[in-house]
Amino acid sequence: MLVIGENINASNKSVAEAIEKRDEEFLVNLAQAQAQTGADFIDVNAGSGHGSPQETIAAIRWLVGIIQAAVEKPLAIDSDSPTVIEAALKEYHGQKLIINSVTAEPARLESIGPLVAERGAWVIALAMGTEGIPALVEERVAACERIMSYLTGLGVTAEQVLFDPLVLPIAVDTRQGLVTLKTIEQIKSRYPDARTVMGLSNVSYGLPKRKLVNRAFLLMAAHAGLDAVIVDPRDSKAMSLIKVADLLTGKDPSCRAYLRAYRKGSIVD
Repeated sequence: MLVIGENINASNKSVAEAIEKRDEEFLVNLAQAQAQTGADFIDVNAGSGHGSPQETIAAIRWLVGIIQAAVEKPLAIDSDSPTVIEAALKEYHGQKLIINSVTAEPARLESIGPLVAERGAWVIALAMGTEGIPALVEERVAACERIMSYLTGLGVTAEQVLFDPLVLPIAVDTRQGLVTLKTIEQIKSRYPDARTVMGLSNVSYGLPKRKLVNRAFLLMAAHAGLDAVIVDPRDSKAMSLIKVADLLTGKDPSCRAYLRAYRKGSIVD
């Protein structure tokens, strides 16, 4: 399972403050810690919701510059603004790349899709359109179909697409966990060459012992067909369960990755 390190995100107050102050040491240490604990990609998001668009563009270009200079891991450029994503791509020089994200909303497809095609990037595609996150599995899958149809028309392959089935808090609606899991199953059935990806944190919002809920949901999602996860790679228990998930779903031939991690002392219970 691919691991996308989630920690460099300006929605986190300490990260937002570090970006605003241009605290390179803090952010580089955060990137290096994620790389060292198993992240395959480092997500970078400079959008705190404050400041002008110009300030966010300047912030993401600076952030991409210092992170790619500090770690060898490829980046996931993360923003809800196509303009910010385009600015970050001008700064990023790596060949491997994830753009996070696109939706079935026509304006967003038409702005992000060509960037994906031009750079040969992978793209996280959210299973939603102009009406927000659909409540039903069928509506989420329909959004995925619109996205895939548009992207393949630009020459993007299914292998470049990571569909995010989306997660809503089960504290608000206990059915939503199953909706997400069934959406993963439907996506993998329709697009076997595409990948699925998910951020875990929303599922436990409003509940105590959130990490416990997140980790349990991770294993369920792995069984449904999850290929990648946006997570804190410094969470040793979550990272251990990712290895276990690969083991139990046939993605770890001869148990090599699990046993290698065990010998390194990185499997914890």
